[in-house]
Amino acid sequence: MTKIAEQQVRQYSQLEFLAKQVVEGFITGLHKSPFHGFSVEFAEHRIYNTGESTRHIDWKLYGRSEKLFVKRYEEETNLRCQIIIDNSSSMYFPFDATKKTEQKNKINFAAHCAAAFTYLFRKQRDAVGISVFSKEVALNTPAKSSAVHHKMIFNELEKLLENYTPEAKQSSQVASSLHQIADSIHKRSLVLIFSDMMQTGDANNELFSALQHLRHNKHEVILFHVNDKNKELDFDFENRPYNFIDMESGEELKLNPNEIKESYLKAIDEFRKELLLKCAQYRVDFIDTDINKGYDQVLLPYLAKRAKMI
Repeated sequence: MTKIAEQQVRQYSQLEFLAKQVVEGFITGLHKSPFHGFSVEFAEHRIYNTGESTRHIDWKLYGRSEKLFVKRYEEETNLRCQIIIDNSSSMYFPFDATKKTEQKNKINFAAHCAAAFTYLFRKQRDAVGISVFSKEVALNTPAKSSAVHHKMIFNELEKLLENYTPEAKQSSQVASSLHQIADSIHKRSLVLIFSDMMQTGDANNELFSALQHLRHNKHEVILFHVNDKNKELDFDFENRPYNFIDMESGEELKLNPNEIKESYLKAIDEFRKELLLKCAQYRVDFIDTDINKGYDQVLLPYLAKRAKMI
């Protein structure tokens, strides 16, 4: 590692440093993509007009894009965002006991997405809060834009990656948690939810009521439906016996996946169709989020939503 890189790592926490890399790489990519109009708003730049002062031209950006943009300095906070993370045990699928922060599972992906958004909101001087729930709301902060508040969020996200053990069974109460959080958020906020939407019991109506509650309070809502597409949606397992374990109850079931694949796919398809229908009905943006894909699938929908809100 170079001396400059070592200084950067010391300046930021590991998660914050990774978030910085994700966001800045995303911005650079946007300037070279068809989403160029969004990137101007996103990166807090505007096109340089011939004849005006060159003092605020972003020459680094010019070096990458060969186009002149002027930095924006005078914008105040114009957005409040609440990031909501489902921290129930099902979000830790797939789990590898030999790893910790290197896990490639749903909670790891959600935490890194939240970190990227936090860095992004800081860059844009927007206010951000964080809520974390499983069987109850464990953390619920107001949206703020201070540096101290951002550091606190990064610290809480790192705790999510470090403190889980498979013995810590945490059932999910998505509906009741979202109801509680909805009442605490400043009205007319942008709400980003990271959840697999799996909860204990058959309570779909309660779940949809909670989404409606958020919209009733005038929030703009994006639901990132976090999943491992290969295993959870396609049920792609080898044709051999497996020992399936419910990560929230600990219940075990030994069987060959091919014995139940058809019924499983039918059940998951029906649930997803109902969820999509209710999200469309309540005007909640539903984003399928596969943990095996990159962060563009998360950042681009946010960017499109923000462009509509401004």
